[in-house]
Amino acid sequence: MDRHKAIVLAITMLSGGIFGVTQADAQNFRTYRCADGTQFIVGFYDADKRAFLQIDGEPVTLAKRLSVSGARYSGAGVTLKIPRTGPTTVKHLGRPVTTCAVIERPGI
Repeated sequence: MDRHKAIVLAITMLSGGIFGVTQADAQNFRTYRCADGTQFIVGFYDADKRAFLQIDGEPVTLAKRLSVSGARYSGAGVTLKIPRTGPTTVKHLGRPVTTCAVIERPGI
């Protein structure tokens, strides 16, 4: 009888581990190069409304803000706008707004 309980417990534990595994949050990273020479990486996660930037060698977390068209994120003196149509723009460190484009990195 003890062997039967051990087998049932083992099967229960294994099935719970297999079916209880959740998939990691989907993530999306993009590298941008701007007209003024600025280059930054931005990361987005499905379960989070914020944008995570690596700009000028520093990590910056930007909160999503209200936008009429597309998406706008800001925080710590950085504003990132990703419109539905038109170029992405960034403003940081008191510099003027500059247009940016995604850098395609094949094979990475």
